[in-house]
Amino acid sequence: MGKFQFRGCLLLIIPILALFAVHAAELPQATKMASRQHKSKNLSSYRDLELTANLNKVLGKQPGWRRLINQRRIAVALVDLNGESPRFASVNGNAMMYAASLPKIAILLAAYQAFEDGSLEETPDIHRDLIDMIRTSSNKAATRVMDRVGMKTIESVLRDPRYGLYDESRGGGLWVGKRYAAEGPRRGDPLFNLSHGATANQVARFYYLLAAGRLVSPGRSQQMLEDLSDPGLNHKFVAALRLRAPAARLYRKSGTWKDWHADSVLVRGRQWRNYILVALVQSPNGEKIVNAIVPLVESIIEPTFSATS
Repeated sequence: MGKFQFRGCLLLIIPILALFAVHAAELPQATKMASRQHKSKNLSSYRDLELTANLNKVLGKQPGWRRLINQRRIAVALVDLNGESPRFASVNGNAMMYAASLPKIAILLAAYQAFEDGSLEETPDIHRDLIDMIRTSSNKAATRVMDRVGMKTIESVLRDPRYGLYDESRGGGLWVGKRYAAEGPRRGDPLFNLSHGATANQVARFYYLLAAGRLVSPGRSQQMLEDLSDPGLNHKFVAALRLRAPAARLYRKSGTWKDWHADSVLVRGRQWRNYILVALVQSPNGEKIVNAIVPLVESIIEPTFSATS
């Protein structure tokens, strides 16, 4: 490589690295705090019976929702991050559903694992694709990253015992078995033959492990959090939260296709507004349902926090 070519590469890379440094400094101390708070990798060990009962109650009271819950067409997982230990609750948490673009978080994880392993070159272009894939849900960017990482590699990362984000014994989990493009091979998940699938519990575990700095490494987890920040699509959870808590920091990935609506978010706000929320819904009114879940969930977190503070 010539002298001027080398200088040109530096000019491209330095601003990108500087941007990461600035945003990393702005991130809340989520990873540092959560690494002390989350002692177990098994989120189910923090299941809270009272929170679970309250979640089931507030969801089931909504007109028409109980039928969807009984049909396993609404799945919700909640992790309350207030207090010394998390509190976990879910409704249909192990029900695997088509999740459209939400499983792009699996591509994100596989890419950072490949960076760490040295099997994928870390460049400004691929970082831009990762950001576009997550914040604005670009299918083209997701497909480019998938082609570089490889579908088999993504599956192996999801099945890796360190993460266990796809596990048949837990009803499945995160799965990406097709490029986000019309052409290309398709490999459905072993349990339900879904090309892009998820369970609410496993998506919640993804954010839980990420917040604790346990996906790849603390440094890589921080980079993934940054990619998930500043959502570019103002709908579903984001629309509700920007009205209720405009100052809260949101780390988010959603998905939509026909009647399938999915959303996931790690919320870092003031006082009691610190939680992970995941919703998967199959309904023509799915977007409205997902949007309405936020105030319902916050109604069962806030009183608990207020009573103990």
